[in-house]
Amino acid sequence: MSTILIKNPLLIATLNSSGDEFNGGHILLKDGMITSIGPGDFIGQTDEEIDAGGMVVLPGFINTHHHLYQTLTRNIPLMQDQPLFSWLTNHYEVWRELTEEAVRISTKTGLLELMKSGVTTSSDHLYIFPRKTSPALIDAEIESAMELGIRFQPTRGSMSLGRSQGGLPPDDTVQTEAEIQQDTERLLKLFHDDSDGAMTRLSLAPCSPFSVTSGLMKTTAEFAKANNLMIHTHLAETVDEEKFCLDKTGFRPAGYMDSLGWISNNSWYAHCVHLNNEEIQLLGSRGAGISHCPSSNMRLGSGIARIKEMIDAGVKVSLGVDGSASNDSGNMLLEIRNAMLLSRLREEKYWLGARDVLRMATNGGAKALGRNDIGELSVGKQADLSLFSMNHIEYAGGMSDPLAALVFSARTNPVDYLIVKGEILIDKGESKLDEAKLILEHNAISKKMIDQAKKNTGINFI
Repeated sequence: MSTILIKNPLLIATLNSSGDEFNGGHILLKDGMITSIGPGDFIGQTDEEIDAGGMVVLPGFINTHHHLYQTLTRNIPLMQDQPLFSWLTNHYEVWRELTEEAVRISTKTGLLELMKSGVTTSSDHLYIFPRKTSPALIDAEIESAMELGIRFQPTRGSMSLGRSQGGLPPDDTVQTEAEIQQDTERLLKLFHDDSDGAMTRLSLAPCSPFSVTSGLMKTTAEFAKANNLMIHTHLAETVDEEKFCLDKTGFRPAGYMDSLGWISNNSWYAHCVHLNNEEIQLLGSRGAGISHCPSSNMRLGSGIARIKEMIDAGVKVSLGVDGSASNDSGNMLLEIRNAMLLSRLREEKYWLGARDVLRMATNGGAKALGRNDIGELSVGKQADLSLFSMNHIEYAGGMSDPLAALVFSARTNPVDYLIVKGEILIDKGESKLDEAKLILEHNAISKKMIDQAKKNTGINFI
């Protein structure tokens, strides 16, 4: 593996615990790791040099919640103005048409979109397994991520509570607990790597309280503890979910999770919009994490999560773009900006600053995923970096604080360089994929799925 020197940067923001920032300086990458970093010049032999003049250098962003297959169902007219439950019910009819090829193509599309916005590590939550399709959907997305070279922490998602049992999803999209357990063990043997620097690491993720039985939630938590795995699910996203949990279990969503053994330091949750003070303190005291998804929460009218209070309580707060059917974008810089701006709709004491949200997207993401080898620029950490040139019209006049300019101003260009494990995956804004071909294939599959769903149901989605 080559030695890469990043020299002459406008700014290096380490986003480590000390918040170190250097004007100028260097970073040396060797054998997939950061071996030297500092404000001075590096003197020595290297294989390759990147002149980062005019660029801000950051740790690669970490996306902690996504549904990559949903890139196939962005902004469908019928679902454009629906809240979560009706939005889900209608989307299930289209998602029933998922195939292994659809997952393969949508994974590449979604991950490449993330990468072009500076993401070097992404999680994914794939929980729908239609009876009529291949059972190897997780395999397909992992193999696609490997082709791209991104660091990937997929979750083996699951749904076991079909519509006939009082759940939300159609019966032919859920699985039995035995099927889920068997496939989980198969995937762990094939793909899971828990070593430092792992490129593929699996977690377990029952979908939500309204699509999973309490028995599956309990056994998942127990199996994860016994096998040192992280667990993930949606939590307290909407008031509808709160009502569902109260009616069905007698608990609020966080209380229900606690009764199942889920509030722990190996768990992280998507959304957490509707938590009260006691629930926030509970998550913080147990070392749990959350994935804040501001764009999705605005898109579905779910509400504004109490992020400042969670940070103050010790919750491990990260950022996720969520699925592209409830965000319609997979742009992490946009998500970072929206996290800051959405906080400004609350009282001033709850506002988040530019560095707060950048830390959530990097160091916070690593902590939420249970990792300490990524998320900051420090010697010994993985060589995952994003480099952004500030020589663009949208940043003109903002150079008094170039790091904050990345958040306050809306970027219209892809990341200049994206490096994962010391490998340059995006070079001067260009990826190694035939993007035009990928887009054509993706759009053809999307149209086929929507057309087939209309034929099956008679619903006019468009």
